[in-house]
Amino acid sequence: MATRVGVITFPGSLDDRDAQRAVRIAGGEPVALWHGSHDLEGVDALILPGGFSYGDYLRCGAIASLSPIMTEVIAAANSGMPVLGICNGFQMLTEAHLLEGGLIRNDHGSFICRDQVLRVENTTTDWTGDFEAGSNITIPLKNGEGGFIASDDTLDRLEGEGRVVFRYVDVNPNGSLRDIAGITNERGNVVGLMPHPEHAVEPGFGPDTDVAMRSGVDGLAFFTSVIQRTLAIA
Repeated sequence: MATRVGVITFPGSLDDRDAQRAVRIAGGEPVALWHGSHDLEGVDALILPGGFSYGDYLRCGAIASLSPIMTEVIAAANSGMPVLGICNGFQMLTEAHLLEGGLIRNDHGSFICRDQVLRVENTTTDWTGDFEAGSNITIPLKNGEGGFIASDDTLDRLEGEGRVVFRYVDVNPNGSLRDIAGITNERGNVVGLMPHPEHAVEPGFGPDTDVAMRSGVDGLAFFTSVIQRTLAIA
């Protein structure tokens, strides 16, 4: 039986269909979920996709973090269900206090869109088991408010507990403290990152590589990792 991965659509989501496609390519069954529902429809894992939920009014992800379905998301995450927040979804996870820290306006004040190199720091989470620790991957990045911030004490704790999952390489595109691109919770089932793995899962549509233009599929391992994880504990 295929792993069922719920992808939640919020008003202003724009990468939900891409996330669904990534799940399907990885061998899972994507399940479209609606922000106004309280039903997770029996899914095995959840993705909060990128976009501009509620127009990014107030703070990015702040209004979406109070959507009806987030009651169920928080409960599921706290019970151990794998949850991935991508870009706007990462912002929601910090606003919902499922992840620490926050995201603020890029330090250069502009929206940025580029293929970004990341270093994989943690392969023990539910979403990173198919990566090799210390390896570099390339996936697209697109954000205007992607600067990760936290207190020095929080940053030291995240570092000390190995909860920095990805770090920017070569260039810090948004001023994130300590080059942090993604983090996890203590349990390792909740992961948030600013870059977009769902845009690097299919040859012909990903970042350029040394092999061919648009051939990069480094993002696919996020989705195969969670499928393998859920099958292992089923």
